[in-house]
Amino acid sequence: MGALYRPDSVTWRINRESVLLLGGGRALLMQLAHPAVAAGVAEHSDFPRRALARLSRTLGLMLSLNFGDRRQALAAAAQINRVHRGIRGEGYAAVDPRLLLWVQATLIDSTLVAYGTFVRPLPNPEREIYYWEAQRLGRLLGIPAWAYPSSMRAFDSYVAEMIAGPELIVDRRARELGAAVVRPPILGLPGLTWFPLEAVTAGLLPPRLREEYGLPWGPAQRALFASLRRGLPRVLPLLPDQLRVMRPARAANRGARSIPWVARVTWFAKQHTRSRRSDGRRKQG
Repeated sequence: MGALYRPDSVTWRINRESVLLLGGGRALLMQLAHPAVAAGVAEHSDFPRRALARLSRTLGLMLSLNFGDRRQALAAAAQINRVHRGIRGEGYAAVDPRLLLWVQATLIDSTLVAYGTFVRPLPNPEREIYYWEAQRLGRLLGIPAWAYPSSMRAFDSYVAEMIAGPELIVDRRARELGAAVVRPPILGLPGLTWFPLEAVTAGLLPPRLREEYGLPWGPAQRALFASLRRGLPRVLPLLPDQLRVMRPARAANRGARSIPWVARVTWFAKQHTRSRRSDGRRKQG
């Protein structure tokens, strides 16, 4: 017990959807548009050559954080933090709270965009809860409380200002790294194989970044994206959990249901008490 999120949380209900993987390319391209993030990836990894392997490892760690028990979540966070401590170069460090915030912001924003596009629109109260619950994970990864915008509305403004402002620069390095995201270099697979992924990523991206990355957005791409946007919200409710829900979420949910209800109530009470004590210590500090 003691997982970051429980099956009745907004985060669990949203992040369990397998269709959210369609938003992964958007989040990565938004991250790489920040020159410091692109520099860290280019100078401290072989991402262009092993993009899928690295993305798979990253996804595994994020699933452990979201659906693992406390031991698994802490181990995943420790592994991520250990890697981040070794990533630094001229003018950047991966442990910089501003960079950490931007990386998590792209994940939060892309998750909400993908969910709203392919599952159902989220009302503002649920978006607000999701945002506050995401900060629990962010603090494990070294993002201090003061770094977060004060509300979901402030967070949306922060993301919009980053996208429109001068801090994001899609330069040659970002485009080279981005190409490995939308068209992973796998021997034997023609480029056309990745057309759906590229089209979905282009459709989800903010127009400025789509244009600066040079992603095609013609009639074929628009038609595919429009068909998915119309069709997936109708199809998903008809799918069994084996197809719709992330496997780690299904496994963790079974474990949670096996816990006697008295123990679950006790767990929630303890979490509430710890949260209040933590808030009190912060106020005293």
